[in-house]
Amino acid sequence: MRPLVRQVRARDGLALSALEWAGDEARTPLLCLSGICRTGWDYEGLAERHAGKRRVVALDYMGHGESARAAEVSRYRPERAAADVLDACAALHLPRAVVVGTSFGGIMAMILAVLRPTLLRGAVLNDIGPRIDPRGVSLVGNFAGHDPGFRTIEEAVEYLRRVMPRIPLPDEASWRHFAQLTYKPDEDGRLHPRWDTRIQQAMEAGGGTLDLGPVFRAMRPIPAMLVWGEESEFLAADTVRAMVRDKPDLELVTLPGAGHAPTLNEPEIARPLDRFLDSIR
Repeated sequence: MRPLVRQVRARDGLALSALEWAGDEARTPLLCLSGICRTGWDYEGLAERHAGKRRVVALDYMGHGESARAAEVSRYRPERAAADVLDACAALHLPRAVVVGTSFGGIMAMILAVLRPTLLRGAVLNDIGPRIDPRGVSLVGNFAGHDPGFRTIEEAVEYLRRVMPRIPLPDEASWRHFAQLTYKPDEDGRLHPRWDTRIQQAMEAGGGTLDLGPVFRAMRPIPAMLVWGEESEFLAADTVRAMVRDKPDLELVTLPGAGHAPTLNEPEIARPLDRFLDSIR
């Protein structure tokens, strides 16, 4: 099932793009939020498993995918992204949702638990928690502001394999698909990022990492699952243990040997994830 491409506006007029798969309107829809430098197409596999059963919406943040690029770098601050998510939910008629958030998208889910707790019917945090491992901060910092301008998709695959070796992609075709979701051809015939590389400047202006412990604790009443790549550069084992202590009913699913971040299509992840999502009406 191909998704409908929806265009909505944030409160300041910036255009935001979303993919929408139709489904049973009586069930709580899924709202899928990707990581930095990623787009809603990362959720195509999950959406195809749940489309028809319920609506699935995957949002492109400002400066990502088909959403508009901001005139000012300060527009890329995380608090503006959270406001955009709420604006998109209003425009797309999503008063309630199960939020599936990968990396930065999981941070957005935690923030929504504070800003709009009535929105969250459930949440899936994919390889992210209230404390980000410094290795992850360094990884995304070196990647987000870089535009290599690849001549071929093979060059892009080689680069991604080098800088993100622990992504759990099973074969060459999967890496190629991942590269195609990461870079797109431009007028110069080269492949460029599907995000505004100035986002890196906004990240640097934001300073050090935040302690999101109090924000995570706002999720205590909400049914939630944590997906963890056991070799994650972003989510350390001690943070996972602390999350389980803070929220004893948190469902934990681990992918051994995987780094940041599981695609949510791995059989070891997809089966328990889909059971969790199906349990929420």
